[in-house]
Amino acid sequence: MSPISFSSWQIWAVLSAVFAALTAIFAKVGVEDINSDLATLIRTVIVLIALSLILYATGRLTHAGPISAKSWLFLLLSGLGTGASWLCYFRALKLGPATLVAPIDKLSVVLVALFGVVFLGERPSPNGWLGIALISAGAVLIALKG
Repeated sequence: MSPISFSSWQIWAVLSAVFAALTAIFAKVGVEDINSDLATLIRTVIVLIALSLILYATGRLTHAGPISAKSWLFLLLSGLGTGASWLCYFRALKLGPATLVAPIDKLSVVLVALFGVVFLGERPSPNGWLGIALISAGAVLIALKG
């Protein structure tokens, strides 16, 4: 891939989806024999170490620049949300099949769209709303196990 393609948000979004899918499969196997909260802690420590190494290797750990109070607040809230999401996700994976847990978890896509409208003033296109409705319907159909 050319350097230009790696600056595309679409490429990063697809890679995010691929890694999220692999995460669900790896987590389902990894959580089988241990407490789901402990599994979440182990995963969190690994993410912390990996990101620290990446920031250190790229020189971005020492050149962070000033961080505003607003950024700190919303990153704190985001971190708390991530932690709560991971705890719930691992508990769900411990109790249910990955093929049902992951699609329901992806209802977060629908919630992001709705929250984006309410809190950020974003306005999805008609095609965007159709996609949001289809994601909702797909998650419901998968969850019905019929």
